[in-house]
Order: sequence, then C-alpha cells, then structure tokens
Amino acid sequence: MERKVFLQTVSTLATAAAAGPLVSFRPGNLSGRFTGNSNRFKISLNAYSFNNPLINKKTSIEELMDFCVQTGFEAIDITGYYMPGYPEPPSDEYLYRLKNKAHRLGLAISGTGIRNEFAEPDKIKRDTEIVFVKKWIDAAAKLGAPVLRIFTGKTIPAGFTREETEALVINCIKQSVSYAKEKGVILAMQNHNDFIKTADQAISILQKVNSEWFGLVLDTGSFVTEEPYKEIAKTTSWAVNWQIKEKLNYQGSILDMDLDKLCNIIAHSGYRGYLPIETLSPGDPFQIVPPFFRKVKTALNNAIQNY
Repeated sequence: MERKVFLQTVSTLATAAAAGPLVSFRPGNLSGRFTGNSNRFKISLNAYSFNNPLINKKTSIEELMDFCVQTGFEAIDITGYYMPGYPEPPSDEYLYRLKNKAHRLGLAISGTGIRNEFAEPDKIKRDTEIVFVKKWIDAAAKLGAPVLRIFTGKTIPAGFTREETEALVINCIKQSVSYAKEKGVILAMQNHNDFIKTADQAISILQKVNSEWFGLVLDTGSFVTEEPYKEIAKTTSWAVNWQIKEKLNYQGSILDMDLDKLCNIIAHSGYRGYLPIETLSPGDPFQIVPPFFRKVKTALNNAIQNY
C-alpha cells in the first residue's frame, strides 16, 4: 500500500511538472498572516541621508556604520557614490574592509546603489552603461550586498515614444540581470519620478523582464501622478528593497508622509526584509535621522501589532 501511494504521488508530481509552473514568479508573492514574527522587518539606513557630509568628507562610511549601531539600525545601504573612485568601483581591499567592519558590528549590508542611464538613444553609450552596471554587480557581490539599486532613465529621448524607450531600457536590464544572476546579486530598479512615475509603468517593466533576480526598490516618495498610497500598495509584491521617506512629492505638492498609513500597507503586504529609510530634509542628518528612525519603528511596531 505504501509503495502504491508513493508511486501515485510521483506520478502526480511528474504530471504537474510537465504542465509547467503553477504560478509565475512575482517578488514578495507570499500570502498568509505572519503572526508572532517581530523580525519580519529590519530597518536599514540609506547612506544618501548623509549625502552632504559624505560628499564633503565631513564623515565617512565607517563612521556612518558606527552611527547606525548606536542609533539602533539593523542594516545599512551603502550607496556607491560615496566610495573612493566612483563611478569606478573601489578596490577589493576597501570593499572587504567595509564588509569586515559591518560583520564585527553585527550590522547587515542591505544593499548598494549607483546612477546609470539606460534611456539612452545611442547604442554605444547604452553598452557603456551596461558595462558600468556589471562592474558594480561585481562590487556588490564582493561587498556582500544582496541588492544593487539602479535607475531606468531620466526621461524619454527626443524622437522616441515611451514604448520605444521602454524597449531600450528593458533590453539593457535583461543583459544586466543575466550577469547579476551569475554573481548572486539581485538587481532592483528604483521608481524615481523620472522615466518611471506610476505603479503601472514600474510593473510593466518588471513583468517584461520577468526574473527572480530583478525587483523594485519601492521609493515611497516618488509616485507623483496618482494617489501615492494606492500606488505603493499596488507595487509592494514586487519590492526587494525600499526607501522610506519623510515626504511625498505628489502632483507638485510636498506632503508629510503618513507613516501609520504607510506602515499599515507594509504590514499587510507579503514583503519580508529590509526597510531602508532615506531622509532628505535640509540640516544636520545626525540630528534628523534618529527621531525619524524612532517614528518609523513606532509606526511599524503598531502596524504589526494591529495586523
């Protein structure tokens, strides 16, 4: 009887496999209630919050790591702009030094990011951008960053339609994702109020690339042409990383982020993992970031408890 049941099970599985996958891949496509799991989310700091002091050499990434630990962050997103020699990747020695320090501090590296331009009409320039992204995929792998944040493009070039520009962008992304997969790095585009302004525009690219090694850095402040919270909710299942911001730039108006509403959306999504925050307010980030971190943490805890 046991042998009969076993053979029936094998036959059923073989039939299912022949029919193809039951569901297509969709990042964050998880269902069910995550009860009793306070570690589902980990708050990270996006280094861009410290753009001015980092650019002006008033602080360093190593010092920022110490700040993260002192403040209570569980991770850091080390934007590539602040590494020596950017736009070229830094030396292996430098990357390994950061990796070593993060480990000794008990601080995870949630990702890194660069600024590329795939909406470029000139093929030679697009190919150069692909090489640039591949170099930073290598750097991300050496750093131990699971996600490399990229952009699509600034705008639609003169003489091109949106559909034609999207095709250029997707072709570049597919070549980059193929390489990222080989290196074990997830490539993630950010919706940045440039070529991508709406959830549907982001999802169109995500669906056409269709890879488990490609996802969305969900920028909560940059869906500008539709109701932003609905746009955020619409794209949570594609998120592989986030940018939690203080403000919304919505149809020309700068609004305070409703953190309770945002964290409720996050808690009800299938997302699990890092939630980097990025503050853009003028002033000293050493004074601005800690209270915002506490507000995000409180709102997130409340959303989880009420879920």
